[in-house]
Amino acid sequence: MAALKTIRVVAAVIERDGRYLITQRRASAVLALMWEFPGGRVESGETDAQALEREVLHRLGAHVSCGKLISFVTHPYEHYVVDLFLYECTLVGPEKLEPRAVSDFRWVASSDFDQYPFTPADEASMTKLLGL
Repeated sequence: MAALKTIRVVAAVIERDGRYLITQRRASAVLALMWEFPGGRVESGETDAQALEREVLHRLGAHVSCGKLISFVTHPYEHYVVDLFLYECTLVGPEKLEPRAVSDFRWVASSDFDQYPFTPADEASMTKLLGL
């Protein structure tokens, strides 16, 4: 049996007034309409910070500054494995978020995360991060 391909994914944990920015995947995406921290796949030759800047701009039209690594999880899916790296990030410049390549976005308190169906990798990461 062949080894599954590993995909490096980064996500931004952006907090404002006790709430965290989460995004909903598009209906046409893998894991459709599930929620996650904003981010995406790291492309060849990119740093994690560059990937986060590109992905958040693409998905929400916003610029971020990437801070320290706060969590890492590996999660196996049926056809691949995701290595998910969560970084503490901040929004930079004027904040005008718009759902460009996501279905929706919300600012949510961590105590309300259980009301949103998160992707399995994000769920595992939140469990580790928040000690749930």
